[in-house]
Amino acid sequence: MDALRIFDFLNQLKDNNNREWFQENKSEYELIRKDFIDFIRRLIEKISKFDKEIIFLSPLKCIFRINRDIRFSNNKSPYKINFGGLISKGGRNAGNPGYYFHIEPGNSFISGGIYMPRPEALKALREDIYYNPDEFKKIINDDLFLKNFKEIQGRKLKRNPRGFPPEFSDINLLKYKDYYVTHTISDQKICSEDIIDYAVEIYKAMLPLNHYILQAVSYPLA
Repeated sequence: MDALRIFDFLNQLKDNNNREWFQENKSEYELIRKDFIDFIRRLIEKISKFDKEIIFLSPLKCIFRINRDIRFSNNKSPYKINFGGLISKGGRNAGNPGYYFHIEPGNSFISGGIYMPRPEALKALREDIYYNPDEFKKIINDDLFLKNFKEIQGRKLKRNPRGFPPEFSDINLLKYKDYYVTHTISDQKICSEDIIDYAVEIYKAMLPLNHYILQAVSYPLA
């Protein structure tokens, strides 16, 4: 992946976030997009060696569009200033936990887990944590997990989730509306020759969390 070329394009897009400039530079965008798709393909090949759920996954099912949905946003800029791909069972729209890669000048990161799960999936995940808190806590308190991610992230309820007893000792674990982890990456590391191997090692550390979530949301409660 030619990260410097991607950074250069995204920096220019940030300063010229309009359809006229984008159309004038669309040929460059298409070349960069092709490069990023190939990068995601190589990540899939590496990750599938330890996570069989994503074997034969097409990189095209993982890449996010660069166009922004501005219908309900005060920010009317038509384009994102990043490239992103979610490697997960069924692809980015399947609603499953996965391995996310985000490249953006000064704000690149690796992420995993599940973001904005469907209501039935969130309910199922909370139920699983409620009935198996020790298994979940073992994952998020593991030394390798803490070394790479520190803690679970995500939006949280201010009150206890409906349907769960407030006296539950780990009630705070059920307040999350997302269950994901993030590992920031410097621009220098993004541009390094070993970025794929580096990312894969981080993804290995989030494998137990992804498998736990997938097991829970694969059998959502009615």
